[in-house]
Parts: sequence; structure tokens; C-alpha cells
Amino acid sequence: MKQVSVLGCGWLGLPLAKSLQEKGFLIKGSTTSLEKIPVLQKSEVQPFQIELSEQAIKGEINLFLQNCELLIIDIPPKLRNNSSENFVKKIHNLIPFIENSKIEKIIFISSTSVYADDNSVVTEATKPQPNTESGKQLLTVENLLISNSNFKTTVIRFGGLIGENRHPVKFLAGRENLENPDGPINLIHQTDCIGIIETIIEQNCFNEIFNAVAPFHPTRKEYYSQKALELHLPLPKFEDAKPSVGKIISSGKVERILNYTFQEREL
Repeated sequence: MKQVSVLGCGWLGLPLAKSLQEKGFLIKGSTTSLEKIPVLQKSEVQPFQIELSEQAIKGEINLFLQNCELLIIDIPPKLRNNSSENFVKKIHNLIPFIENSKIEKIIFISSTSVYADDNSVVTEATKPQPNTESGKQLLTVENLLISNSNFKTTVIRFGGLIGENRHPVKFLAGRENLENPDGPINLIHQTDCIGIIETIIEQNCFNEIFNAVAPFHPTRKEYYSQKALELHLPLPKFEDAKPSVGKIISSGKVERILNYTFQEREL
């Protein structure tokens, strides 16, 4: 029975930890919140309160990594409202602890924000050119992990995450002057996020980079207007005067290399 450490048991990490536990893995899970420790215990996930900062790591990080051969890193950069935060430094502080453990493999949860919005079709062969601070720091962290010869890293670049209690239309409903009405959506359901991660583990597919979004790309205006109607929410209003920018993320490599079939194709 394999042991896995999940760093960041949040909206995606906790359901992932539960699913892996149900499949027979021994799971250690981290949270920054003391109140969430009983939630992890209830899911039969061994809980650790761990917080990465730019100065140090708070919590029993050595015990969290002990006897585990796989580490899943699923912690967001949190740079939308505070661009001064240094996510790269946090991961830089983590790496020596990984090197001194028995971790052989890492799955790093990244984002399609590492690619520019240049109205192209994007594959893993596309050169990342992030426009945002979050995308820039994620790309730097990807390279930090991939270039380290002490472990094998697979990077998953997820699109916008949707699922239980989470859908961007709830944030966009009723808003006005939204940009890029003709830009394509690149979303992925929580179910497929977990499915792809588990498939990578099952197939031992490391030293890889995967884009992961549902193969479903209607325009933002078309998709969010329809979703608002379905959920009885106020329609979002888009600004049509400016040319739209965006990108279509291809998940062809996930389907081809992993032989993965998306469970939620039309979101």
C-alpha cells in the first residue's frame, strides 16, 4: 500500500485525498487551518497543520513527508489581491525538505495562466508566455521542480475549476462591461481533475507536462449567458466594442498519452 502526501487539502485537494484513500492509499494531508483538522480525520486522512511562508515552513513538514514516495502540491499562489507575495520563495523553502525525504515523485498543480492570450490553439509544445504575476510565478515554480534531479515531477496545467459549490457564472452574473465576449472558455470539472491525477498515478506517468481542460470551448458570452439562464441568475453583460482575446487549450495529450476520457465534457 503506497503512502501519498497531499500538500493543500482545499477545494480540490480534500476530495482528491478522500478518493485516493478510498482506493487503498495511505494519505497524509495538510491544511493551514486548525479547524479543518477534524475534517481530515473524519475522511481517514492523517492531518497536518502546515503553512508555507517566504521565511520558513510552519508545522511538522518532515513528519508530513516521512515514508511517502509521492507528493502532490496543490496550493494556490494567492496573488490576485496581493501581487507582492512570493510564491516562488515558498516552494524554494520547501524543496530542501523534499530532497531530504523519500519522495521520489511530485505532481504539481499549475494553471493554463502560464500561456498568453494570443487567440491561438495551445498545446504543451507552446512556449509559455504568462501575462499575469500568478502565471509568471507558477511557471518559475514548474521549472524549479522539473529541473531538480532528486525527484520526478509531472506538471498539470488546469483550466478554470468548476464543480460542487463552484462556478464562475455566480461571480459574473449581473455584471456589466465584461471583456472578451468571443474568447473561448477553458474549464475543467473537479471530477476530471481528480480522474486525471489518479490516472497519472496509476500509469506512473512522470517527467511530463499536461494541459487539462474539457474539450468544450464555446464563447464566454454564449456559455455564461446560457448558464445564467439555467441557474436563474441575472444575465452578464459583455462589452462588444473591443476585439476579444483568449486561447483554446488543447487537452489532446491527456487523451492520447493517458488514454483518458473526460467524464464532464459539456460543462
